Formats: sequence, structure tokens, C-alpha cells
Amino acid sequence: MERLFNLDPQLIHDTVLLAIAVLIMFTLLSYLLFNPVRDMLKKRQERIKADIDEAQKDKEDALRLKEDYDARIRNIEKEAEEILSDARKKALKNEAKILEEAKEEAARIITRANAQIELEKKKAADDMKKEIIAVASMMAAKAVTNSMSPEIQDALMEETLKEIGDQTWQS
Repeated sequence: MERLFNLDPQLIHDTVLLAIAVLIMFTLLSYLLFNPVRDMLKKRQERIKADIDEAQKDKEDALRLKEDYDARIRNIEKEAEEILSDARKKALKNEAKILEEAKEEAARIITRANAQIELEKKKAADDMKKEIIAVASMMAAKAVTNSMSPEIQDALMEETLKEIGDQTWQS
């Protein structure tokens, strides 16, 4: 046999067998190892893509919920402002009502006080009349007992007024 590229035929034979064995082994390992690894990587890639899609969907849902929450907060703030406004109006109405009632009560108190003053004036006038009547009765009693002349009457009147004293007329 002739040598190919100055190589020994045994070496060429071993090289060819080795190449066939490597090819068979590569094919066999491809089915046994590479394909399962490729499938595992493909499944992992699909799972990662599904996780990314789910995360994107969750993010969109979160944004939607945040917008809904913000809208509700604005509505709650408006409702709170309306409630406070209504409460202020009611408080002002109550204040006006209480002031009106207080004014009416003050007017009633003033009316009663004026009526009481009038009663006190009448009582004082009645008391004064009684005192005058008592003085007149004392003078009449002395006049009757002493049938007297005008000088005696004037003296008796002066004497009676002195007996009654200034305290009686000033009270």
C-alpha cells in the first residue's frame, strides 16, 4: 500500500475509526444529553418569558389600582369637604338659633324686671299712702282731743312731723 501524505495505513485506519466513533458518540450524546439540555433551556426560557409577561401584567394591574385608589382618595376628600361644609352651615344655624333664643330670654327677663319694678313702685306708693294716712290719723286724733285753734294745729303738725321723724319719709 502506498502512503497517503506519508502517513502510515494503520494511522489512517485508526483515524477513520476514531472519526466514525466520535461521530457516532456525538450523535448518541446529542440524543441523550444535548437534546434534554436544549429542552430544559427552552422550558426555562419559556418560564422566564411567562414570568416577565406576568410581571408586566401585574405592573399594569398595580398602575390601574393606583389610579383607582387616587380617584377614590379625591372623591373621599370631596365628600369630607362637603360634610365639613354642611357641619359648618348647621353650626351657624344653631348659633343663630341659640342667639335668637338668648335674645328672646333676655327680652323676657327685662320685661319681668320692668314688671317687678312697677310692682315695687306701686308697693312703695301704697306704703307712702299708708304712712300719710297714719300721720293724718294721728293729727286728727290730737285735733279732736284738743279742739284747737290754727296756731295750735300748726304746732301739733310740727310736733307730729318731729315725732315721725325724717327716717319715715326717706325710706
